[in-house]
Amino acid sequence: MEYLEEDKLEELQHIAYTIRKITLEMISYAKWGHIGGAFSCSEILCCLYFCFLNVDPKNSKSDDRDYFVLSKAHASPALYAVLALKGFFPLDRLYSYCTLKGLDGHTSIECPGIDYSGGSLGLGLSYAVGIAIGLKIKEKLNQRVFCLLGDGELNEGSVWEAAQAGAHYKLDNLVVIVDYNKVSAKGFINDLMSIEPLIEKWKAFGWNVIEIDGHNLSEICHALYRARYIEIKGKPICIIAHTVKGKGIKECEFNYKWHGGAPTIEKAKLFLKELSERYGEPYEDFKRLPSEEDDDNLKTVLEEE
Repeated sequence: MEYLEEDKLEELQHIAYTIRKITLEMISYAKWGHIGGAFSCSEILCCLYFCFLNVDPKNSKSDDRDYFVLSKAHASPALYAVLALKGFFPLDRLYSYCTLKGLDGHTSIECPGIDYSGGSLGLGLSYAVGIAIGLKIKEKLNQRVFCLLGDGELNEGSVWEAAQAGAHYKLDNLVVIVDYNKVSAKGFINDLMSIEPLIEKWKAFGWNVIEIDGHNLSEICHALYRARYIEIKGKPICIIAHTVKGKGIKECEFNYKWHGGAPTIEKAKLFLKELSERYGEPYEDFKRLPSEEDDDNLKTVLEEE
């Protein structure tokens, strides 16, 4: 996929907007979540699931599928939105996010379409390396493993142990995407603990590196195309995607205060209006949001407990 035709580009742009809209609604409804990190990877997930991943919503555990590991599992609302839009489960299930027996705040393999139960950061790449080795042993040459890492978790030593193993075992069926949104829970990454020089680090660990704008749909698709079909040269591939934390909402962009948490109902509606304007989409109200009466009922139940 050297380029995107205009109609495909428009389709993907609409999907990326819809991912953000659904994510905002889920987090607002649950009163918890991670807007910043979910919004920064919306285009990446959109391109993966609607252009490249070989997955079947009707057979989510197929032995012939590609695998996707969301190592930054706190961005789960964006992934859940993609899976629902892809048809892995009904859209109404999204409203069970962060409820008892509902969709987990982080990812769980109990959910259709999820390949990795996430939580603690820094572990996803090790898991992905294991899958990639298994596929090599079974000589499943057409299958790929994609792993999305957050930039903050690159300060975990386990990430680099896994990176070393990936190169040692020549896992050219493994593609890492770094969501380099520059901000973690407490501030800017390179103020707290610098991860630069990032390109040189991955190359030094024996990886092939591609650098892109992580919100440019054409660049993302071109990089994924190269990673899947061209750069099969005995090295794992790392795509460093420069992104914006909280992309799409001015108040949230590059703002560590929106790493976690949820907006009030009033602010959520303002955020939705801004999203629709910025992405040129018609304004449609949320399908479901908690009412003030719901808030009072929940408060009463918690007090009784």
